[in-house]
Amino acid sequence: MLLHYIDLSWRSIKSTPIISFLMVFAIAIGIGITMTSLSVFHMMSMDPIPHKSSKIHYPQLQLMDEGNEWNSSDNMPRQLTYQDVTNLYNADIDVLSSPSFRSGFSVHLNTPDVKPRMEPARLVNREFFDIFDRPFIYGQAWSRDAQDNKPYVAVITKEINDRFFNGENSVGREIFLDNKSYRIVGVTENWDHHVKYYDVNNGAFNSSESIYIPFTIAPLEEIGTWGNMNGWKQEAMRGYQDLLTSEKLWTQFWVLLENEQQKEAYGQFLMAYMEDQKARGRFQRENLEYKLRNVNEWMEYTEVVSEDNRILVALSFMFLMVCVANILGLLLAKFLKRAPEVGVRRALGASKRQIFLQHIVEVSVIGVAGGLLGIVVAQLGLWGVRTTNNYYSALATMDWSMLLAAPTISLLASFIAGLYPAWLVCKTQPAIYLKSQ
Repeated sequence: MLLHYIDLSWRSIKSTPIISFLMVFAIAIGIGITMTSLSVFHMMSMDPIPHKSSKIHYPQLQLMDEGNEWNSSDNMPRQLTYQDVTNLYNADIDVLSSPSFRSGFSVHLNTPDVKPRMEPARLVNREFFDIFDRPFIYGQAWSRDAQDNKPYVAVITKEINDRFFNGENSVGREIFLDNKSYRIVGVTENWDHHVKYYDVNNGAFNSSESIYIPFTIAPLEEIGTWGNMNGWKQEAMRGYQDLLTSEKLWTQFWVLLENEQQKEAYGQFLMAYMEDQKARGRFQRENLEYKLRNVNEWMEYTEVVSEDNRILVALSFMFLMVCVANILGLLLAKFLKRAPEVGVRRALGASKRQIFLQHIVEVSVIGVAGGLLGIVVAQLGLWGVRTTNNYYSALATMDWSMLLAAPTISLLASFIAGLYPAWLVCKTQPAIYLKSQ
């Protein structure tokens, strides 16, 4: 019976090509605009590391004198000081953790054959690669001994390896960052993420860094940050060493906590650490406070997906409703024009249910066609987003869930639009049209 209804629907669509095209076009435009904004929103809010996001945590410490206010919803700083991340990492507690901050260098091979190029880099400790599951193509992360005693080592991405070493195994070779030589110990896959969740301070959707070097090299080379730096008190800065011992906030810190018991124990450790720092006279504060947020909680806290993004999605669905209203008017005109034909069918024995289902199948066919065409419109819209704003280039795409959502939403929208016209036409009284004949 369904195939029969589809055949009748196709015949009806062919008999009114202009109206049918207008309906398909209207729903395609509505779906295209809706899926463009919804796809970007979906990529923004997607869990970036679903198998591990509940285990990776970002600690925040309230280490300010009483009365100081921070520009956040709960008055908590979003970064940590150098001394704090160093103390936390070196503490005698059995968890994987790593400080990090963003910097950059002129990268070259100290030969005239390859031109230098400025590249972003990240200073991390060796545990960083295990915490965030960075896959290696060649080599591995540097050793603890190299990190502590011979820190002039580097891990590069496949992109850098392809550019400077033609994709060959470059482990053991040298690369120059500014004027210093670093020995390559590993090559990782490019980090193709849609959200730079491990450092959202300078843009949650920026590209990841292409070079990683030990965090311990920062004081040796006095490496500055390419990220944000904030503070809550006046401090004299006469040199790099003053920065390291200051209350300036410019580093990040991540820790891997496998379960709730480990999280609770680490929370107690953080509280004990703050008590110790207070006892040393570092700050004056009665109420000590810390936060320990996992990846998704951190993304929500830092408002990776802003209220503007949600409003844009809501507006796109409102536009789709306008399209549905226009389709409803066209369906009313089309179905009521066929009332005499329906009256004859009713007189020949067709039930109201059969008439209703026939017309619902017809609007569903229109909806599916509009949804498929809407995917094309959405792809054009996403292409426009990518070409006009590189910041959203990793987000302006449709994954399989969005490709399936487009015809589903279109089918639902057309079903809603067709309910009233189909119900109205199935109430046709056969006697009226038989008398007119």
